[in-house]
Amino acid sequence: MGYFRELPNIEYQSFLSDAVSSQDYLTVKNLFRRNKLRDDLQNDFTLFEKYEIMQGARPDTVAEEFYGQAELDWVVLLTAGIINVRDEWPLSNYDLYRYIEKKYGIEDLNSNHHFETIEIKDSNNRIILPSGKYVDSDFKFEYSDNGIKQEKTGSEIRIGVSNWEYETIKNEEKSSIFLLDRRFLQQFLNDMREIMTYGLSSEYVNESTIKTENTKVKIL
Repeated sequence: MGYFRELPNIEYQSFLSDAVSSQDYLTVKNLFRRNKLRDDLQNDFTLFEKYEIMQGARPDTVAEEFYGQAELDWVVLLTAGIINVRDEWPLSNYDLYRYIEKKYGIEDLNSNHHFETIEIKDSNNRIILPSGKYVDSDFKFEYSDNGIKQEKTGSEIRIGVSNWEYETIKNEEKSSIFLLDRRFLQQFLNDMREIMTYGLSSEYVNESTIKTENTKVKIL
């Protein structure tokens, strides 16, 4: 992932067994240096394009197709607001089946996960019960239509959603993401690199490197 090349360095005191001096340092990437898109920009749809992740696509293949550079997979994840790829990236059909089978067991793939309401309208074509609301298996709905009391129960007002359907819908929802418009990519990269530079401090070595305190060196 190209993201790690963007991270600045930190010189960290070496505790390795082959260290020959108390002054030995290791240069590593500063994984604690992180950034995110400003929250107010998330709602500015002029900066983003809606993108549908195709079956079997990975962050790097999306970056290659959308930005022309596979190493910009981190831009795909960052602008899409994805932190945990394993949980937030859509699974392939094969992996989804394996996941559902492992989670519920093959005998319960089609067992009800939950129940949802069916849309109900009154005689004036007004919606009095919206669809898609989670309800209990014994849910009843009472209402008055033109002064006449009505009651609906069972399959008149609710449907069961199986474990398979529930997980499939969740997975499909993950396929719709928003990516930063290509026109703003270079400015985004410039801003990212500027944010990743260090300012002057007691740990400062240069703009891309800081050095931690050496706890092995003691003054008598």
